[in-house]
This record gives sequence, structure tokens and C-alpha cells, in this order.
Amino acid sequence: MLNLPPRLGAGLNSSQFANLYTFQAAARHLSFARAAEELCLTPSAVSHRIARLERGLGLQLFQRLPRQIRLTEDGQRIFAILQAALDELREALQHGPGAEVAGPLALYVRPSLAECWLVPRLAEFTQRYPAITLDIRVGNARIDFRTQHLDLALYYSRDEFPGLVSTRLLEEWLAPVCSPAYARQHGLLEDPSNLRHCTLLHDALAWDNAACDAEWQLWAAQQRPALELPRRSLSFDRSDLCALAASHHAGIAMGRYQLVRERIARGELLLPLGGFSPVGGCAYYLVHPAHEPLPLRLQLFIDWLQQCAAEGAEPDWTPP
Repeated sequence: MLNLPPRLGAGLNSSQFANLYTFQAAARHLSFARAAEELCLTPSAVSHRIARLERGLGLQLFQRLPRQIRLTEDGQRIFAILQAALDELREALQHGPGAEVAGPLALYVRPSLAECWLVPRLAEFTQRYPAITLDIRVGNARIDFRTQHLDLALYYSRDEFPGLVSTRLLEEWLAPVCSPAYARQHGLLEDPSNLRHCTLLHDALAWDNAACDAEWQLWAAQQRPALELPRRSLSFDRSDLCALAASHHAGIAMGRYQLVRERIARGELLLPLGGFSPVGGCAYYLVHPAHEPLPLRLQLFIDWLQQCAAEGAEPDWTPP
């Protein structure tokens, strides 16, 4: 049963329902322009509908800021009610015979994993579930599900996620990688201690609350005999950019197996200092708020991601 408060649920006509649905889209995107694109309206029409809704409710739902909008506390409360109601309605409609699973699904993912692992696989999901509308957002921040209106996040992490549901999706392994030309130039295949003369490439935002060279330090701590790390470095905020720079001879990067294995298979990168190893418990996690029950579209997407992860092979390269 849909539990709308009296001022939202009593005596709504078609125009008022349209205003509510428009507000839900604008709140989900935090953008009148993106809501207009989704609803095939103009941004002006979206703005007018929301203004009419605010007058009818006697509430301000958005703060209008320069070039952005933000939900007020009342807006957050109304949005949460609408999201729950729409999810409940979708669940009721999608369990009938022959019903097609539909609805929006917003995923937040680290840029490197989106580029190298997720996006190349999305065509298969969209073909299987064409009525589920994916909204993929990328970044390096730890997001707040209460205010950012996301269904799911995919993190690279060594941490737990208290208060949220988390599933260890995909294991990760680390090893230094560089171009064949860079390895020859610095004699890395003949003498690993020549690493001290190289330039290190860092993902400075590997995970929350980590030093800019955290992956290199974790790897170095496991080496026997110990290797001296050089002081020269270049830092990026994406692991895939480190691998790209390494393939163009800029230095030696700490490669993540899931992100660099295709470059290694193509011969763009090699492993000059040995094979991949599970360093420091690094893995990719699926994270979302607790739901009871879990919306069907979200469950199907999680199941699909787990299927993709299960199909991935573990590293099989041995030290050179």
C-alpha cells in the first residue's frame, strides 16, 4: 500500500501527479535541465511545475543556487516519500505475469573501474533489461546516500562500510607495470634494484584516507629482499591514467590486475618485477543502503555484476 501523507495523497488530479513526478526527476538528478531531458520537457516547464507544487504544498522544496539546485530539508523528506512510493508501485507492477522490470538505477563508481571494467560490459545488461535506465556517475568521493540519491556505489577499498550493506564483488591484485621500452632503458629485467632510478606513477586517491603512494608502500613492504623506492614520481587521481602514462614510457606504475590485464595481453605493458600478488586486502565493493525488500531492478543489477565478476580469471602471469 502506498503511504503518502494527506497533502500529497488526497484528491490529486493528473496535473498534480505530473508535478510530483517532475519534482522526483529533478530531485533525483539535482538538475532541472537533466529532468527536462528525461521527461521530454523544457527546463522552463520543469521549473514552472515545481513552483506550482511548492505553492500547493506551502513548502520550499529546492534552494535555487547559481548554476545548481539543492534540496531543502522538506524537499529531502518529500523526495524520500516519493522514492519509496514509486519503488513500492514498481515492485507491485513488476511481479505480474510477463511484467518487464523497469525504472531508473543510479550507480556511483570509481573512474578507473568504470573505464576499464564496467562500461565495456554494459551493453549486455542493457540488452537483457532494456527498461532499466542506468545513470552512471563517476568520482573519487565517499558519497552520502541520504543526500545524493544514488542506489548503489562501487568502491575500490580496504575498508568496511558501517551502517550500509556491502558485498565484496571483485578481488584485486597488484604488481608494478611499465612499457617494454622503459624496462629495457632502466635494466629492470636484469636487476630489480634498478627500480631506485625510475619514476613512480601514483594513484594518489587509491582509497579514502590513504597516502598518495599507499599502493606502492604496501607492495614494497612485502618484497624480500627489500627494494628501495625512488623519490621521483608523478601523481594522478585515477589508476587507469597511471597505466596509460606507463604505456607511454613515463615511468613505472602500480598496476591493478583488473585494470591493466588487457594492456599486458596486448604487449603495451609488462611485469618487470614479478607477478601479481594480493596486497593489503584491496578489493572492489558493492555498497548500498539497507532495503526491505531490495528493489527488483537493483537486485537484478547486483546479480549481473556478480556474474561478471565470477567470469573474471585470476592472474596467471609468473615472474619474468
